[in-house]
Amino acid sequence: MSDPRVRLVFNPRAGGGAAARRLPELVDTMQRHDLSFEIARTTGPGDASRIARASFDDGVDLLAVVGGDGTLNEVVQAFLNEYGEVLEGPDIAILPMGTGGDFLRTLGRKRDLDQTVSRMRSGNQRRIDVVSLQLVDFHGKQVRKAFVNITSFGIGGVTDKLVNDAPKWLGGKASFFIGSVRAMLQYRNEHVRVVVDDSPFIDGPVFNVALANGRYFGGGMMIAPHADPSDGMLDVVSLGDMNRKEVVSLSGKIYSGKHLDVHKVTHTRGSVVEAIPHRKEQRVLLDMDGETPGMLPIVARVLPKAIRVRS
Repeated sequence: MSDPRVRLVFNPRAGGGAAARRLPELVDTMQRHDLSFEIARTTGPGDASRIARASFDDGVDLLAVVGGDGTLNEVVQAFLNEYGEVLEGPDIAILPMGTGGDFLRTLGRKRDLDQTVSRMRSGNQRRIDVVSLQLVDFHGKQVRKAFVNITSFGIGGVTDKLVNDAPKWLGGKASFFIGSVRAMLQYRNEHVRVVVDDSPFIDGPVFNVALANGRYFGGGMMIAPHADPSDGMLDVVSLGDMNRKEVVSLSGKIYSGKHLDVHKVTHTRGSVVEAIPHRKEQRVLLDMDGETPGMLPIVARVLPKAIRVRS
């Protein structure tokens, strides 16, 4: 096998700047494994998508995502065209340099840089589903996004909005903590209607609903313990009309994936999920890997085995 042409999609801000600090270690590891590579740095939102799309025509064999789940999500956008069709592109590898690493957990991989780089040359290709997501942006326009991990709506979207609107001088951890507390105090359960594969699933107030291709979100919460990103299905998990006390008591079980049998938690599976707000004027915000791309109504459709991941 010839040596792959590798392009690193490098987010220096990932992990609160940890990626930038560890760049010499990454370069040394790549060289020890005798991998030829080039570094393409991101400087702002959308850069990772543009770098990935340019790689389709540049003869790149492997896109190595150096960042967290948000950087991976941006790269995945490049694999979907405006009609929601999958584009053929390079393989993807995920290097553990961000804070979340939730999709890497689903793949069953440890955050070991040396092992990850080693698999870039010799690892197996795994076909992964991509989810095409039609949503409404903040200008009221219907747009299409893609994700490989989890999109949720309810308190998750509110939390993201508050965190992302916080002053940058607070730093990532403080912003997330303050945003989470504010969201818990402000959020009121939203009445939504959810249909999965043409069958009604929810019609009532919810705390949060997750459309899960992967198992983990929020930095290690196993919201969908049975999700498999290669099975052509989404696991849909609803935390129903819960109060704050019920949510707090449930949190430990969510981290361990033992919450599915708890009262007010419901779940199902399907390949097409539609969700609409009960009232047209409702703004039910989305969370997609730590970003808030827009709000309901949405249509999520699984595109089976759309991309190749070396793992």
